Amino acid sequence: MVRLRRWTPAGGAWTRHSAGNGFSYRDERGERIVDARVRERLASLAIPPAWRDVRIAPHENAHVLALGVDALGRTQYIYHPDWTAKRQIVTFDRALELSRVLPSARRSATSALRTASSGRDASLAASFKLLDTAFLRVGSERSAKQFGHRGLTTLLNRHILLQDEQVLLEFKGKSGVPWSALIEDVELVSFLGERKGTGSPGRRILAWKDGRAWRRLAAREVNDDIRMRTRGEFTAKDFRTLHGTVFAAGRLAELGVGGTVRERKSLVAQAVRDTAELLGNTPAVARSSYIDPRVIEAYDEGRVVVSGRGSGEAALRKLLLGSSS
Repeated sequence: MVRLRRWTPAGGAWTRHSAGNGFSYRDERGERIVDARVRERLASLAIPPAWRDVRIAPHENAHVLALGVDALGRTQYIYHPDWTAKRQIVTFDRALELSRVLPSARRSATSALRTASSGRDASLAASFKLLDTAFLRVGSERSAKQFGHRGLTTLLNRHILLQDEQVLLEFKGKSGVPWSALIEDVELVSFLGERKGTGSPGRRILAWKDGRAWRRLAAREVNDDIRMRTRGEFTAKDFRTLHGTVFAAGRLAELGVGGTVRERKSLVAQAVRDTAELLGNTPAVARSSYIDPRVIEAYDEGRVVVSGRGSGEAALRKLLLGSSS
């Protein structure tokens, strides 16, 4: 990997400006950049044309190569590939560590939901179990308000469909993708059934009553609760990373190891597509962000998880670390 240097715009930045049908670029002194090699590098960054207030790192080995503001007013970043790879390794290692502490955290959430059927404690316990069983994104107020895109903290009672001893959650998720999740966990079914039966259709599923007022559960509270139960620096996103990896590993084992390179590539692509469908992502995003690359590397070597030996998380640790503990 290249030795990277940290960069922020405060340390000096190049800027992009509209020019006819394209763009021009200026350095820290405001002088136009005309060097052909440099302009070729800038073009290779593929900065989206719709971004405004674009600032670019002058150094090729900066950890952030460029940033800008998208159409929704969000600051977006283009990272150096080596920085992305390094962060991904940390992300997947953290997901593996989460798998190790999940059993006790699950018991904590189940116990809390059995003890308190309502109130903040019940909502937090339910949020933990929903992340762990339905693979939900945590959700944001902005997406819910502007687009009606829902996540864990912004789901409404009307998104609950009761089906005998199960509950189906149906809603429009990130990017407007239709989402459905079948809930079979006994405590969660009881909690969601009670919400459906007593709450108004437009009330948040995880809202809780504080005196006469209803309080919304915030993403920050969800992540704080995760850290408390796991005693680690985990967030809601780590659940999707872990479960995406566990599912992909199990799917590859089901498909079997192909006899040729071509067959293996085809089966990996199938497992990635299935994982993407589970998580509501594109295959490209699922493979880059939610499937530990070491699972695919192991598969290429003819190694897959062994079913019937404990949980999927334990089997994953055995495959990648050589130990389930």
